[in-house]
Formats: sequence, structure tokens, C-alpha cells
Amino acid sequence: MFLSPYFSKQNQSVSVSAQQASDFAKKIAQDFNPIHDVGAKRFCVPGDLLFALVLTQYGLSQSMKFSFEGMVGDGVELQFPEQVAADFAVCDSREKTYLKVSREGDVSRCDAQTESFIRNYVAFSGHNFIDILIPLMTKHQVMINPERPLVIYESMSFDLTTLDFVEVNLSLVEQELKIDGKRGDVTLHFELHCGDKLVGTGIKTLVLSGLRPYEEAQMEQMRIAYEGRKTQF
Repeated sequence: MFLSPYFSKQNQSVSVSAQQASDFAKKIAQDFNPIHDVGAKRFCVPGDLLFALVLTQYGLSQSMKFSFEGMVGDGVELQFPEQVAADFAVCDSREKTYLKVSREGDVSRCDAQTESFIRNYVAFSGHNFIDILIPLMTKHQVMINPERPLVIYESMSFDLTTLDFVEVNLSLVEQELKIDGKRGDVTLHFELHCGDKLVGTGIKTLVLSGLRPYEEAQMEQMRIAYEGRKTQF
């Protein structure tokens, strides 16, 4: 299982160290957000890793929705239910909820299919900041705080018309930013293709906090810093 280096499991309890989370973000998702760095003051486990762990544990359902309720810290013990219904939650030992999952339809347990789905989704997700969020903020002439950049992964859902595929590719088809004071709600619509065949659609939502008027020099500095982290890695 390709995710094995990025988590530890004992019975139904799963934990992710800061190093494992950082390695997943950089090696699998190509996500160089400082919040996933070992020793980061506001460190959190990537939401995409939680998503990947759910698919690995329970399979790929035709329709799934993931709602992120909290930021998972270094080594937090997460309880993955042994018996799950259509709706379930991933919590810690104190019953704090971090992720809610809803699923419907047929379920695939094909390891190759699940791995392809995970790798392609997190690769798409990892490029969000440079390829999508910076152009959106530039268009709307707003920006996040360059000193404390915070982008919160809120939810993701997808609907598949078929599970008759192994390889799948994602493509962005629509993007939207709604601004309410210092908060920005980003909605990304994507399609899933197997070759030339459309096999599903999905939606991802993000929250931008601490919005302020756009300053080109500071935005460019953020972009350069992010690209520099990637190059250095």
C-alpha cells in the first residue's frame, strides 16, 4: 500500500506524525504550504491525507462527501470506525470530530483504482495555491495575509457515473470566489475522465481568511517564496 510510510495504525486507531504529514504533502501532493512543515507553529496534517486514508480504509464509493471539521495535529490518535454506515465521522480518543464522511452507491476495493484516484486528486489539490488561488485573488484584487497565510480546506465531494475504470484524471472546469468582509469562499468544480470518457464530477471548497486589499509586490513575494520552497525541496 503506497500510503504505508505516511501513517501508523494500531487496531482502528490511526496517527500521523509531523514528519509523515510533511513527507506526504511534499512527495505525494506537491503541496508546499508551510503549515505542513515539521515544527510549524500552526502545523496540521493535510486534509488530503485524511481523504486518502478514508479511501484506503473503506474503498471508493460512487458518491462521497468529505467535510473537514478541525485541524489534526502531530500524532493525534484518530479513530476510524470498524463498522461504518452511509454517514460516519473520524474522531480522536476524546470524541473531537475532525472529518465527516457521507457515501452512497457501489463500492470499489480495487487497490490500483483507489491509488490512481488518490494520486490524481491530491496532485490536482496540491497545485491549487499557485495555479488557482493566486489568479483568483488577483482577479478580485484581494489577498490573504502574507505574514500569516491561512487557507482552510472546507469540503470535497464527487459523484461517479461508473466505477468501470482504473486510471482517472482530474481537470478544473469552473472556479468562483465569493468575498464577505475578510473571508473568501472558494468553490472549485472539476471533472474526472478516464481517457476521453467523462466518469464523474466533483466540487472542492476552501476558505481564505484575513483578506485584505491586493498588493502586487506582496503577492509576488508569496508566489516566489512558495515556488522557492518547492525548488529547494
